[in-house]
Amino acid sequence: MSMIENYVERVVDLMDPAVNRIYNLTVEEARARVLGGDPEAVRGIEGSFALLAREGKTVRMARSLDRPMRYFLAKRQEGPALIVADRMDAIRAQLEAEGLADQFHPSYTRMVPAHYVVEIQLLGCPDPDPTYTRFFNPQRNAFTTDLDELGRRYIGCLADEIAKWLGTVPEREPIGVCFSGGIDSGAVFLTTYHVMRRLGLSPARLKAFTLDLGDGPDLAQSREFLDRLGLGLFLEPVEGAAEALDVGETIRVVEDYKPLDIEAASMVLALCRGIRRRYPDWKHLVDGDGGDENLKDYPIEENPELTIRSVVNNLMLYHEGWGVGRIKHSLTYSGGLSRSYARTYAPARALGFDGFSPFTQPNVVEAAEGIPFIELTGYDVGRLYALKGEIVSRGVRAVTGMEMPVFEKRRFQHGALPEAALRARLPETEMAYRRQFLALYS
Repeated sequence: MSMIENYVERVVDLMDPAVNRIYNLTVEEARARVLGGDPEAVRGIEGSFALLAREGKTVRMARSLDRPMRYFLAKRQEGPALIVADRMDAIRAQLEAEGLADQFHPSYTRMVPAHYVVEIQLLGCPDPDPTYTRFFNPQRNAFTTDLDELGRRYIGCLADEIAKWLGTVPEREPIGVCFSGGIDSGAVFLTTYHVMRRLGLSPARLKAFTLDLGDGPDLAQSREFLDRLGLGLFLEPVEGAAEALDVGETIRVVEDYKPLDIEAASMVLALCRGIRRRYPDWKHLVDGDGGDENLKDYPIEENPELTIRSVVNNLMLYHEGWGVGRIKHSLTYSGGLSRSYARTYAPARALGFDGFSPFTQPNVVEAAEGIPFIELTGYDVGRLYALKGEIVSRGVRAVTGMEMPVFEKRRFQHGALPEAALRARLPETEMAYRRQFLALYS
């Protein structure tokens, strides 16, 4: 018998199965689909999930966009040990418990990229590279240029996903929308309000939580947004102090160092902490994360690696980065929103909330990817930036009957307090953030 055949492989799955939100299957049925490895079967899992399945030495893993999933392959004399968790620190704690802490480094952890089945063969030293099979492959440029039709489809899919999610929330549980009065959180709030009324659910359970760290523009914008529609009673400001922002805490919670994500996550932490102080038992939050990625609404000029051609010609560029198998794809972090969703997921989990971002759901992403961006913009940056408000507002009107106010785009971290005040609290460069992150493991 060879040395490889003598190896005893081990798999430690630290993922919390309760975090999965699967509508059409049990977790075990969904796990069986992942084990089978058929991409169409995995695409048929409705909802959010991060799943591991094993048969003998074969391990397969898959996750949706909104469920971070990491793994680490440890070496033992008796054979390899695969440890899987949603966080680096959970992997490190498991290695410490097994006396293998010396093997850990954050860069040795691997992120399962969203929308792929990742297969690992536990054959011993050296273990072969994983293989990746895409299970979500929406068709680009699939629809006409009719903005009303595009909006109706996009927000219709959003409403469908919100309805599925509401079906999982106990009827008396309150629901909070992380709200800035911007396009994405505005569409989520109005669509949630509409769907609740359509389903006969009491909208009195609903609140629009707006973070205010002092003189930020979001509070006035949120108030104007809701007052225009006669919905001002749903607004609930959540006050905090800019002095309480702690970049070291944010880096520890998010386990990353990208400045824009650290800034955004700092705001999510402040908002969640404020809600938790006021409502100790509140659980369910819904937000608009993923809306910018879907409608390709990021300032291209701020990233020297991007052009409008790269943005509109690459499938799900903002969702997945440059993609698996590309030189710039990070094995440690994946790319795009597949990486940066930790800015939303980790702070909410740390403070005991169950979060939901309907824009990240595959059916909604598919409705966005089918938009003929090239034909609609002619590669004009200004037209691309204007497109999101046009499509979303038309869709909200078609689905809910409400005229949604559309304000100029502003990042979350620039709305809770003035940008100058933010810079005074979070001025560091990426290199400084990276040093703080690595110091957690030194």
